[in-house]
Amino acid sequence: MDREDMIERYARFLREYVDDSGNEVYLNKLKDLLTVTPKRSLAIDWTHLNSFDPELAGELLENPEESILAAEDAIQIVLREPPLLKEEEFKVHARFYNLPRTLLVKELGSEHINRLIQVEGIITRVSEVKPFVEKAVFVCKDCGNEMVRLQRPYENIVKPSKCDACGSRNVDLDVEKSRFINFQSFRLQDRPESLKGGQMPRFVDAILLDDLVDTALPGDRILATGILRVILEQKDKRPIFKKVLEVNHIEQLSKEIEELEISPEDEQKIRELAKRKDIVDAIVDSIAPAIWGHKTVKKGIALALFGGVQRTLPDGTKLRGESHVLLVGDPGVAKSQILRYVANLAPRAIYTSGKSSSAAGLTAAAVRDEFTGSWVLEAGVLVLADGGFALIDEFDKMSDRDRSAIHEALEQQTISISKAGITATLNARTTVIAAANPKYGRFNRHKSLPEQLDLPPTLLSRFDLIFLLLDEPDEKVDSSIAEHILKVRRGEAEAVTPKIPYELLKKYIAYARKNVHPVLSREAMEEIKRYYVRMRKGFKRPGEDDGVQPIPITARQLEALIRLSEAHARMRLSETVTREDARAAIAIIEDMIRKIAVDEEGTLDVSILEVGKSSKKINKIDRMVDIIKSLESEGEFGAPEDRILEAAKQAGLGSENEIKKLINDLKRDARIYEPRAGFYRVL
Repeated sequence: MDREDMIERYARFLREYVDDSGNEVYLNKLKDLLTVTPKRSLAIDWTHLNSFDPELAGELLENPEESILAAEDAIQIVLREPPLLKEEEFKVHARFYNLPRTLLVKELGSEHINRLIQVEGIITRVSEVKPFVEKAVFVCKDCGNEMVRLQRPYENIVKPSKCDACGSRNVDLDVEKSRFINFQSFRLQDRPESLKGGQMPRFVDAILLDDLVDTALPGDRILATGILRVILEQKDKRPIFKKVLEVNHIEQLSKEIEELEISPEDEQKIRELAKRKDIVDAIVDSIAPAIWGHKTVKKGIALALFGGVQRTLPDGTKLRGESHVLLVGDPGVAKSQILRYVANLAPRAIYTSGKSSSAAGLTAAAVRDEFTGSWVLEAGVLVLADGGFALIDEFDKMSDRDRSAIHEALEQQTISISKAGITATLNARTTVIAAANPKYGRFNRHKSLPEQLDLPPTLLSRFDLIFLLLDEPDEKVDSSIAEHILKVRRGEAEAVTPKIPYELLKKYIAYARKNVHPVLSREAMEEIKRYYVRMRKGFKRPGEDDGVQPIPITARQLEALIRLSEAHARMRLSETVTREDARAAIAIIEDMIRKIAVDEEGTLDVSILEVGKSSKKINKIDRMVDIIKSLESEGEFGAPEDRILEAAKQAGLGSENEIKKLINDLKRDARIYEPRAGFYRVL
């Protein structure tokens, strides 16, 4: 097909193509480009072209470079004709989308070289925008002759070795006369959910030019149309090439969970399922059926899978809907197994281990890009799981850098990064379900949770639900567990068959998250308010006006109650949060607080999670510091230990051992120091 013929056929397509309603689709789009949206790209649907001129559409896939140039020339011709009549030059790119076949990155092969292809993936890194010289003008320093060379973004610069006129080698690029456009590169990787077990995600570097730059961020899922190019790898002179995608069109895939195709029959099954009276129990029992017991934990995870509703207030403040869950427990209680199961069940989930996450790790990192040599942002797990679930095992063993960044991800749902001159904020609207082991191997009932976990209290308080999975000998329970494991090992199907089939439950969760947005009813609001006020009021003890009061519940738990109530309503596909939903959320939060936020005297005190110490202990520590301060002048080197013990006993701070432990704690926290053995001063 010759070029003139191609241009003529494209021009005819642009002029004459009409949709079912008789609208001149592309003429109207060009009108909009000139008036409404001052963009420089015309998006052309390949299926429209195929229905109008199948030969031209086939030629575009086989010979894209010439076809796209012909289409751009045709646009120029149509722009100058009635009804548009554009006088001056206005360059418009032809961008094609909706090709007949969508490839995954791992499917790109040598048969696609120099073909127009459509690739689906997730962006893991994006470079800065740089100028690229599209039309380079070289000037001879000796005779002034100008030579024009057109450049390609994926190849080395094409430069005349000597002047065409006088043969001089004194040739330089004239930046003033050359034409530059914006250039950006990014890395496209297979989406985690498109990989079957054990497959390595492949990636391809891609190039964005002109008005396509800055249309995508790390963590975005996109559909890119482009021409697959190859570059000779320069490192060694072997005949091996590197693939590069020259992008022609980018389409953002929805942030919603749409990867699962839900057919009308599926929807009917889901609606039928939601009518069951025991739907909540059926869902809970269908989570990790191979693991016996842990009913409350499974219910908490089910609530996190469905999630609450994210709301944006009129002033722009965002209230998160995601509920984060932390499982803490003895070795061998199937924490990792539960996480693994959820990773397969949850739509758009990424499983990782805190220990093995390096480089970009859990958050994001700045790395040097081999393609352009500049610093680029590389997205970590929480950014890649945006809109989905991050399942993190060995949560207590992650690096300090990640630990500080994850605070922001859990509450604000963004990750801010300032490295190598790059300052950026990436979205991380992710539900985190994490598992951690106690610091000393086994959980000690007589110590508080923060003392036994290698996690700061500020991080602990960001989790809506924290579950303790303890391995305690109990003849009845042990016999049930042993029997269940033996049945599973023997291959008895009913032992591991979930009440709701695995694939249907997966679709049910995706459908509920996408289509159901429950609103609190008046009764549910009253129920939550009553519980909150009752809990706050019930613990003001007479005669305890001094010092820090124990707080059984804070506004943070109130937020958690609302999110969990919404999730409970979503499980039933209900648009209204009823009193029963609120009660179910209260029951699960109450159960958690009673297990992990009880002080030395059995009083509920959320300070244990928020600060790491109970209010009682904070008060004792403050009184101890006051005692040491008042006795400092008694000895030459500070307060003598025997006088401190005596005064502390009189003040009722406990036995001699308890007081010594308090002194050691103060020393460890660097609130007091020991100038000479047996003497203490306050810092």
